[in-house]
Amino acid sequence: MYKLLIVEDDAVIAKSIQTYMESWGYQPICITDFEHVTKTFVEEQPHLVLMDISLPFYNGFHWCDEIRKISKVPVIFISSASDNMNIVMAMNMGGDDFIAKPFDLPVLQAKVQAMLRRTYDFAGESNLIEHKGMIFNSSDGMITYDGKRIELTKNEMRILQELLENKGKIVTRDRLMERLWESDSFIDDNTLTVNIARLRKKLEETGIKDMIKTRKGIGYVVD
Repeated sequence: MYKLLIVEDDAVIAKSIQTYMESWGYQPICITDFEHVTKTFVEEQPHLVLMDISLPFYNGFHWCDEIRKISKVPVIFISSASDNMNIVMAMNMGGDDFIAKPFDLPVLQAKVQAMLRRTYDFAGESNLIEHKGMIFNSSDGMITYDGKRIELTKNEMRILQELLENKGKIVTRDRLMERLWESDSFIDDNTLTVNIARLRKKLEETGIKDMIKTRKGIGYVVD
């Protein structure tokens, strides 16, 4: 079931879109916290976003730009501000399509269906993990924090994913080496130490310090 995030502050319009999309088998979620749209986006991990332009706190252009820093999930703008300048701005900020209000719900559904088919028939889904303001995309190995982005190697990705998926728990060195073996790389104790050191350095370069803690003689933990 495809999950849709509806970023629309007009409750009547948002509810009508939600009800109609549910009738087509989608799982639509309406934003309620317009001050922290990105946080909800990461928590819900939708397959597509329907984005109004005029919103409380920050406009839709801002939120589309923030989403684009961490994900390639399609964003369709829905707005009554459909002059050429706004359409161009929407595309420049990373939007994939623009539908002017008022619109027919069947047309919106057809656009959503076509966008989902194009996006997910030929590409994998994005998997985002958030931790204390850092966002890790395990599908492309990108870390985003405080406006900075950095790319991890496959081994660094696997280590970080294992640690984040077990937040608060000690992950043994043996378990991490097993995880790295899945990438068909030759891994020994020294290789793991080198990879951990490189990962820590990259995290520090983005401003994230002391996230990975050593439990001497056992392994590592993120808390």
